[in-house]
Amino acid sequence: MRIQSLLHLLVTRAGRVPRCRAGRLCAAVFAAALAAVGGICAFSHQADITGTVDASDRRMPPGVTMVGHTYQVPDPLPAAVPGSLIASTDHAPDPRLEGARRWTVLYHSTNAHGADIPVSGTVLLPPGAAPRGGWPVVSWAHGTTGVADACEPSQSANPGSDAFAQELRAFLHAGYAVAASDYPGLGTPAVHTYLVGADEGNAVADIVTAAGRLVPGLSPVWFAVGHSQGGQAALFAAHAGRPTHTQRLGAVVAVAPASHLEAMLAGVKTSHVPSELSFAFYSLAGLAARDPSVNLRSLLGPAAAATASHVLADCVTDSDPVLNGLDTERMLLLSAEQMRQMGDRMGAYADPDRSAVPVPTLVVQGLADQDVPPAWTDAVVAHLRRLGSPAIVYRTYPGAGHNQVLGQSVCDVLAFLHAHGGARSDACTTSRTAAR
Repeated sequence: MRIQSLLHLLVTRAGRVPRCRAGRLCAAVFAAALAAVGGICAFSHQADITGTVDASDRRMPPGVTMVGHTYQVPDPLPAAVPGSLIASTDHAPDPRLEGARRWTVLYHSTNAHGADIPVSGTVLLPPGAAPRGGWPVVSWAHGTTGVADACEPSQSANPGSDAFAQELRAFLHAGYAVAASDYPGLGTPAVHTYLVGADEGNAVADIVTAAGRLVPGLSPVWFAVGHSQGGQAALFAAHAGRPTHTQRLGAVVAVAPASHLEAMLAGVKTSHVPSELSFAFYSLAGLAARDPSVNLRSLLGPAAAATASHVLADCVTDSDPVLNGLDTERMLLLSAEQMRQMGDRMGAYADPDRSAVPVPTLVVQGLADQDVPPAWTDAVVAHLRRLGSPAIVYRTYPGAGHNQVLGQSVCDVLAFLHAHGGARSDACTTSRTAAR
């Protein structure tokens, strides 16, 4: 959950992001969330993360279309059980992802309030015949990509980032099918409920059911594996509680999981590191998406609201120039009491260590991570153990940053999955991932 990424979410849009005449994202979305910032139109600094998936063969059922990067679905959505498919597109084998057959899917899930919602995602199937018992499934929970619909990983060639694509290639090479949710509100109507744990966890679990309905021959064993925002999502997926006798969650892997949301706002304000403002913006946006009574404009003030509109309209970059030179104290003019109240509310729905994890769990942390502090993950692991989690394994990697730890830990992750019913991977080698 890259700090800069999380900040993105803070000023969430209150619906689909309209397009400006030039084809870029318009901050009218932000205006809806912030109760009118004054008609400012913010332009995306990058139209896509690495290009888009060819969808020329896309077939939609009646009432479902796609405009730009956003699915349009009937409102109200015809009721169906979680994991039911709404639409799918077969993109054929993808040479960028181990030759895996690739689909984009739209499926039913439920949010934290129990409402039926549409969620999009990707399904990947390794080439060749399925092993005896079927392909085991990794439900990949991605780290922060942004909150605009253009940032949905399923519409990106690399699904979301080169580091994520590298991780997915390792799973596919080892013999796993991959199901990768975009999460609610990324590419689908309404606001992306950033770091709302139940929303994300349900989506991560339900795409496994959707994949099983799309592709015959999958194993009943699946694994929730995620990084950063996705590490938090993977831990919440263990609590999704989907009643099924055909699928079993074998284990969870949380890499640098997002946590300690109660401390985030105060930490960003006093950090005097402008890039971290995006983390605050994203997180407040997630709060506003969950609770419409939260008025972000009154919390932020006009100057910070205008800045946030630019940040939220863009996909994640290592350094958003709109934040350069900004004073974090002036951008977050919340009182200590306001920060405490907001933090308590965010922690209540977003902290992944509020209850024991009922399945074997591997937590991974790079000791040079500047986005998710190692001390925070230390505390999460200790708390989950105190709560009675039956099997928590904790591995740390000296010198590894937030993204680097993905490549450095991949063999340990595959070995852990194999120990809990996953595919055997004897030829694994660690890989190098760009520093961050």
